[in-house]
Amino acid sequence: MTPVRPEFVPDASLSREEMEALQRDIADAAVFADDLPFDPATITEGPLATAGQEPPVVVGVDQAFLDERAVSAVVALRGGEVIERAYAATPLEIPYIPGLLSFREGRSILAAFEELSVTPDLALFDGSGRIHFRQAGLATHIGVTLDLPSVGVAKSLLCGTPRGPVDGLPEGTRVAVEADGNVDAPDGTVVGYAVQSRQYESGNASINPLYVSPGHRVSAETAADFVEGVGGEYKLPEPTRLADKYADEVKDEVR
Repeated sequence: MTPVRPEFVPDASLSREEMEALQRDIADAAVFADDLPFDPATITEGPLATAGQEPPVVVGVDQAFLDERAVSAVVALRGGEVIERAYAATPLEIPYIPGLLSFREGRSILAAFEELSVTPDLALFDGSGRIHFRQAGLATHIGVTLDLPSVGVAKSLLCGTPRGPVDGLPEGTRVAVEADGNVDAPDGTVVGYAVQSRQYESGNASINPLYVSPGHRVSAETAADFVEGVGGEYKLPEPTRLADKYADEVKDEVR
């Protein structure tokens, strides 16, 4: 899979001001509403009963790091079964800068997508989408570049304000995350959700929620539905959990 919008391919040689300006252009090009090439029920409610209709291809994307290289892994699933895995390892050109993650890791991720022979219908990224200072986190940047429906699944909240408490939430709970003064969107805009995918039963300790946001061609509500729909036995949704595992395997191979 190759970029549809090559002008948005991450360029680590840009200045910080140029990167931030490009992110605003990406956010303007992003579609934070459902524009999907498949029926969402195939993910949120399981495979359709209609004879001969295949479930969509959902890919999980995650990264590992080795010395000064990024190892990006993509795992493709159809109907919950792994059908392909691909990876790429490329040099890291800039250090980690909050809000500019896609310029550090994006080229490696795009290189991994180029190794993939199947065409994804949806991608789940380990990183933010619209929950981002300029509404253009990793999932949005790559999703717009590839014109691929995408969702960001982050383990911590980069910006925005939850509408209610997020500590110790019951499993299955979601809390809207609103834009605030740190987000380039009108205050109160729902830019994603805190999603409590798993929780301990004892109550003596708690699991933090995931911060789910639309990347491209997905609404905030549907993004949260998708993460719940592809959940397994663990906190992370199964596609990104498997991508995380594969990235670690690849890191050992390319060391």
